[in-house]
Amino acid sequence: MFMKGKKGLIVGIANNKSIAYGIAKACKEQGAELAFTYLNEQLEKRVRPIAEEFGCDKVYELDINNPAHLEALTASLEKDFGKIDFVVHSVAYAPKEALTGKFVDTTKEAFDIALGTSAYSLVSLSRACLPVMNDNGSILTLTYLGGPRYVPHYNVMGVAKAALEACVRYLAVDLGSRGIRVNAISAGPIKTLAASGIGDFRMILNWNEINAPLRKNVTTDEVGNSGMYLLSDLASGVTGEIHYVDAGYSIMGMGMDETDEEGHTVLAWDMKK
Repeated sequence: MFMKGKKGLIVGIANNKSIAYGIAKACKEQGAELAFTYLNEQLEKRVRPIAEEFGCDKVYELDINNPAHLEALTASLEKDFGKIDFVVHSVAYAPKEALTGKFVDTTKEAFDIALGTSAYSLVSLSRACLPVMNDNGSILTLTYLGGPRYVPHYNVMGVAKAALEACVRYLAVDLGSRGIRVNAISAGPIKTLAASGIGDFRMILNWNEINAPLRKNVTTDEVGNSGMYLLSDLASGVTGEIHYVDAGYSIMGMGMDETDEEGHTVLAWDMKK
């Protein structure tokens, strides 16, 4: 079992459709011992049953923008585990109004909220966990193609994900002296609670399925298995990387092509929409 004896923290799980759930499931199946966090009382009602499903009784309140919560998290982890081996950061948020209309109309308040919650939180969480992390541990976050490229309706969240990916690289250098690896998974579109805030998300799902080399969308289990790999010693030589799990969509320079009845090359999207 690849994660036997490993102890880790899962931050940001919302329900059993979350990408973080898929990662937690894969890690648990490979022998890891887990702890979870919840943002507020409403989400606690969702997170505790998930923790129980994984045989876990260590569940902590964490508003990742609250320094007092981060301090308490460090103390709780030290008390309950002594040391941990990995951290999963699955936190992102932007005001709903910032995910509609034009990016140029983004307010400074919305910009600050999105960048602080979605990117800086990886830095603050890493710093809070460092005192209780074993050397040669692993930190993993979740990003999306809307960071390095344009995706409709992603707007300020795309800028936040671009910043998050830069944080991965700089943290990888800072923490490399202790053998702590920092990586991100860039998953293809999946129907999650977070995705529900993106306009016309069904169109994005359909577009990806038609235009990805594997002609499908990925599942939380597929992303979870890749996450487990990056958190395990199997990836002991991997850090600072953005690992795409998107059925190959990110390699495409334009849409998938097909041949019509007259032998002409046309876009697969035009044939199937």
